[in-house]
Amino acid sequence: MADAVVNQSEQPEATSRRKFLIGATSALGAVGMVGVATPFVASWNPSAKAKAAGAPVKVDISKILPGEQIRAEWRGKPVFILRRTEEMLASLAEQDGRLADPNSEVPQQPAYAANAERAINPEIAILVGICTHLGCSPQFRPEVAAADLGGDWLGGYFCPCHGSKFDLAGRVYKNVPAPTNLVIPPHSYESDTVVVIGVDEENA
Repeated sequence: MADAVVNQSEQPEATSRRKFLIGATSALGAVGMVGVATPFVASWNPSAKAKAAGAPVKVDISKILPGEQIRAEWRGKPVFILRRTEEMLASLAEQDGRLADPNSEVPQQPAYAANAERAINPEIAILVGICTHLGCSPQFRPEVAAADLGGDWLGGYFCPCHGSKFDLAGRVYKNVPAPTNLVIPPHSYESDTVVVIGVDEENA
C-alpha cells in the first residue's frame, strides 16, 4: 500500500485548528471550575434565611458624631445606634420619676444592659427600633420641648402611631400605650469602633 501523502499546504491550517480546539477546551474547563467554585465560596456567607434567623451584623460606629443616630438591620428589624452626648447622659437621671420602668426590671434587655444607660458602653445606645405597643417604629426626637407633645417628656423617641414616648435609653414613660421599654438586642464589641449585633457571651 502506498504511503499517504500529506499535502504541505494543509499543515498550517491543521495546526491552527488543533490550537483552537485545545484553547477552547481549556477555556470551557476553566469556566466549569469557576462554576463549581462560585457556589462553594458563596456557601461561606450567611444566606438570606440565616440573616433573617438572626445572623450577627457588624456595624462601624467610628463615624457617628455625638448626638447622631444611625440605623442598622438585624433579624429584619431596625436597630437604632445612638452616640449620646454628656448632656444626653446627664438627662437620663432626671427622668426616673416620669418613667414606668426606670430600673429596667422587665427583661427587655440582656443582663449587662440592665443599668441606668441600658448599655455596655454608656455613650452608645443600641435599641431595637420597634415600639412595644403595636410594632410601629418610633421617631428619634432628642430635643423636643415638653410643650411640643404635651406632658413632661424631655425628648428621646416618640411613636407617632399612638403617642408612646421613650427617653434616650429607650425607657418608656408612664401613662402611654407602650407597656415596656424598648428592646435592647444582644450585642458585643469587636473593637472600640465595631459593634456586633446578635452576638454576646450568652449568644455566641
